[in-house]
Amino acid sequence: MTLGPKIAWDDTVLPFQLDRSDIRGRVARLDGVLDGILKQHDYPPAVEALVAEMALLTALIGQTIKLRWKLSLQVQSKGPVRMIATDFYAPEKEGEPARIRAYASFDPERISDADPMSHIGEGYFAILMDQGKGMQPYQGITPLVTSSLSDAAESYFAQSEQLPTRFQLSFGRSTERGGAEHWRAGGVMLQHMPKASPHIEGGGSGEDGLLQAVDMLSEDEGEDWRRANYLLDTVEEMELIGPNLPPTDLLVRLFHEETPRVFDSLPVRFGCTCSEDRVRQSLSIYSAKDIEKMTTDEGRVTADCQFCGAHYDLDPNSVGFEAEDAGK
Repeated sequence: MTLGPKIAWDDTVLPFQLDRSDIRGRVARLDGVLDGILKQHDYPPAVEALVAEMALLTALIGQTIKLRWKLSLQVQSKGPVRMIATDFYAPEKEGEPARIRAYASFDPERISDADPMSHIGEGYFAILMDQGKGMQPYQGITPLVTSSLSDAAESYFAQSEQLPTRFQLSFGRSTERGGAEHWRAGGVMLQHMPKASPHIEGGGSGEDGLLQAVDMLSEDEGEDWRRANYLLDTVEEMELIGPNLPPTDLLVRLFHEETPRVFDSLPVRFGCTCSEDRVRQSLSIYSAKDIEKMTTDEGRVTADCQFCGAHYDLDPNSVGFEAEDAGK
């Protein structure tokens, strides 16, 4: 695809509600965020596509978390792509941007030009929520028995939260006039909100007993959900990527009969929280003997951030709980 200069709604998440039904959602557009994430690594195209999809899912899901909270998505797999990890850091204060970071671990010798999802084997999809010091982290896991990462996220919400959820995503390389090729992504998330906390015993009507929307909704709610999904099915790839159509106009185009109502958009940026202090803290559990085993032939202890590529070079005498020169 060929696009023009950076547009106003790049790297934003717009929350909305369909007032005709109990359905809320988000529209996300990512551009510079993906560039910041992917340029840190020389990923093969298949891995880039999977990381781009996970980053987009993370932006759509993360918009709902509270200030200063952290949301993490993880895929653990027995396939050539062993792990994909993303973090979403909610703004520290109202009006500030959220931050996203992501990386993948994979076996280069097993990566091919085949469909990206063919590189994901048996495993699980997990969502983790960190609410800060003094709070118990939340974790939910669902098996990877789906054909895409967005399907895995939908399955997670159905099985763990019992919330009917739908993602419609588009992502790929774009070429701006006069600029370099880079990744862009856009998507819509729909979620049916229950009138009361759902709790469904036993299995659902889906394959292997998985819960489906029909298992969680009344007849009237099911009709609303099917109608919203039918309208979302009419969206085109370039409408999701959004070079010419603002998110607000997209919602009117798709859901004008559903009375869409939008809220303040959330800007998102690429951002990493690694630091030398954090590296030192992670090494503080090791003895001097352990640190000696980590010391290179050059007499240094080194560490690299998988998310942003930052390199830390430390004096072995300054790390570990027996450090002689802590902090140097």
